[in-house]
Amino acid sequence: MKFLGILAFAVALLLSVMVHEFGHYITAKRFDMKVSEFFLGFGKRLWSFRRGETEFGIKAIPAGGYCRIEGMTPRDHMPAGEEERAFFSASSLRKLIVLGAGSFAHFVIGFLLIFSIFFGVGFNALLPTVAKVSPDSAAAASGFQVGDEILAIDGVVVKDWAKDSLKIAQSQGRQLTFSIKRNTEKITISASPTYLAAEKRYMLGIVTKVGIKREGFVQASKDATSASGTLIRESVKSLIALPTKVPQLIRQTFGHEKRDPNGLVGIVGAARVSGDAVSSNKLSNTERIGTFILLIASLNIFVGLFNVLPLLPLDGGHMAVAIADEIRAFFARLRGKPRPAGIDVNVLTPITMGVFAVLAVLTVILLIADIFNPVSLNF
Repeated sequence: MKFLGILAFAVALLLSVMVHEFGHYITAKRFDMKVSEFFLGFGKRLWSFRRGETEFGIKAIPAGGYCRIEGMTPRDHMPAGEEERAFFSASSLRKLIVLGAGSFAHFVIGFLLIFSIFFGVGFNALLPTVAKVSPDSAAAASGFQVGDEILAIDGVVVKDWAKDSLKIAQSQGRQLTFSIKRNTEKITISASPTYLAAEKRYMLGIVTKVGIKREGFVQASKDATSASGTLIRESVKSLIALPTKVPQLIRQTFGHEKRDPNGLVGIVGAARVSGDAVSSNKLSNTERIGTFILLIASLNIFVGLFNVLPLLPLDGGHMAVAIADEIRAFFARLRGKPRPAGIDVNVLTPITMGVFAVLAVLTVILLIADIFNPVSLNF
């Protein structure tokens, strides 16, 4: 079961990468840029076919994928008559759209996955169905029975029992009117919550069921938007804190400190966590699926944000170059001068290689940590 979880994570990750690259592909084609290759994997070509001017296929190393847009720099050779189709020749706005489309695809994936939890898979929630009635309580005195489903409180329809039930705690002992469904019959019960000093709040004396809840399309969309926003904010905080967590990671990797569940985790660690979640005996089938989907959604949102960091060779670095071109053009117009030539990213190769080296070292450290000192979330 754990192996299936890891395999599912790997497949989901590859699909996410391909959707990212498809974002680049579809926007580049929309702006008539020349796209010569779209491959899953790297290294030796295993299988491919050609559609139009683009070759699609699979390569031997399943470590991601790529979409080759021709003419990324002014030094790249373009076929005669197709010079205007080079990426470098496009307007800065079109460059930004093509470069940002990959990260945008990650955000869309994240949102859709979270939406699928609220709308399709379901999630654990308090249900407005009575599972227990405490003896000598206000509920018992007023006639509540096990199995009663609370439809409304004081005429307000119950939509989210975890929130709607707060009316009981906030009642100050005032009599409340409950609309109840009992078997096939609808009845009305009035009850006055009593104050329990031990709980420091007003209580009715019922315990409701916990079960799987699924939402309608509109509410699921709202909640998925809210949850996506929360994940984005938390991912931003993680990115800001990333430099401060590197020393901690080094100590955990080579100093045998216990891994921090809120610290840095690599792909191998994330795959292991997914496998643990899918194979956990502490979770129901719905909880396993929901946890797995949430992990993939979180990963997509984090990768989407990471990819727009203004660092070469990330897409965000190329976006920063395009923005810098426009800033230079703006000041040239103010001085009455012609638009300057675009920045050639080849001259920034030392910076690119430096960032690449740092990311490569961090990746290796994460790999070692994930193998020899893995994160445990106690699923």
